[in-house]
Amino acid sequence: MTSTAISVAQGINALVLDSPHSGTDYPSDFGFACNYTALRRAEDTHVERLYGFAPDLGCAWIEAHFPRSYLDPNRDVNEIDNTMLESAWPQPVSDNIKVRLGKGLFWKALDDGTPIYQRRLGVDEVKARIQRCWQPYHAAVEQAIAAAHARHGYSIHINCHSMPAVASQFATEFPGERHPDFVLGNRDHTTSSTALIELIQAHLIAQGYSVALNHPYKGVELVRRYSDPAAHRHSVQIELNCSRYMDEASREPHAGFDGIRQSLKGLVQMLTTADPRLL
Repeated sequence: MTSTAISVAQGINALVLDSPHSGTDYPSDFGFACNYTALRRAEDTHVERLYGFAPDLGCAWIEAHFPRSYLDPNRDVNEIDNTMLESAWPQPVSDNIKVRLGKGLFWKALDDGTPIYQRRLGVDEVKARIQRCWQPYHAAVEQAIAAAHARHGYSIHINCHSMPAVASQFATEFPGERHPDFVLGNRDHTTSSTALIELIQAHLIAQGYSVALNHPYKGVELVRRYSDPAAHRHSVQIELNCSRYMDEASREPHAGFDGIRQSLKGLVQMLTTADPRLL
């Protein structure tokens, strides 16, 4: 992994968008043992293309090129499953639902439960992944939000994701649940104002989409870590049902791709004129 682990486009308005899960550059030291095609289903496929307009609209844009199954930047560095390691992690670890599902900082299994590795990871190997991937990604998001806030007195951070039409067995706490077109998350109104997330919801509903708030996805580390609504730093996670823009089996875009892209562009354009302090 080189310095090309992430892409960063600087912004001029108050919006910061990031795509932590659309990376497709699989490092040579990954050492996975599962089927490669199955492993790629972990990607938020084409999200970077759907939001490719963001820099041209003056938004900051941060994109991971490494795959989330190699390291998930939407996790804290303590979300590590010690059973995956050759020796115990030297700092305290978090035993939360994501880790128990095999979806911690380093994925243990695919959404259907298939193990990713037939080996244990070395502690030094894990530390190297954090240094090469997690640290620069988080630094870029933090710096972009700080710069947007300094320019305008507020910032709006949109954390961009996709989700399957139906929740997989080991993906969430609600396996088998059929997802709406969009799920918006602000960790139960703690990472953005209620008014802002409801503005986004209303805009999407007006376009004819079904939209849920904070279920089954509330937002995780990237919206939690860099938000502070009381200080006018707002973060919202947007999950998009991937069946609206691609064939889930082939992962190829279908006829709905351009329409979804235009809808997302309209949403972002609306947000460039929205001052959360006035909502």
